[in-house]
Amino acid sequence: MRTIGVIGGHRASERHSKMAEEVGEGIAKLGRVLVCGGLTGIMEAACRGAKKTGGKTLGILPGIDTKEANRFVDIPVVTGLGLTRNVLVVRNSDLIVAIDGHYGTLSEISFALQYRIPVIGLETWDIKGVIKTESVGECFKKIKEILSRVC
Repeated sequence: MRTIGVIGGHRASERHSKMAEEVGEGIAKLGRVLVCGGLTGIMEAACRGAKKTGGKTLGILPGIDTKEANRFVDIPVVTGLGLTRNVLVVRNSDLIVAIDGHYGTLSEISFALQYRIPVIGLETWDIKGVIKTESVGECFKKIKEILSRVC
């Protein structure tokens, strides 16, 4: 696995932003590229965490202007696809971490499960197929388990 996607809302509470930042840091420490939708909220917090630790970030944007990307995105990819770009976020991720989120996050979870991409959830949609975790530490335990089976 080379990439780990982080999905969640474009608006995030302080608690969820902190979780996302810690997840981003952990992804960078694993030497993986963080993939996200490139905007604000959970996406920005995760990218900020990855950059803190010297990681690389890829933001797949809904619009046609790279300036939409949050300042922590290294590689902004414009799509002009709006929410349809959620499929691209998922397809460019070997594993997904879902944090909080609303219907856009739900769509990404659904795509991931359909494509058999593992989804680890932190305070997100409680649906069949999502590997529910209670903390960032537990989330990374699961990530490492999945990586050890696949890599």
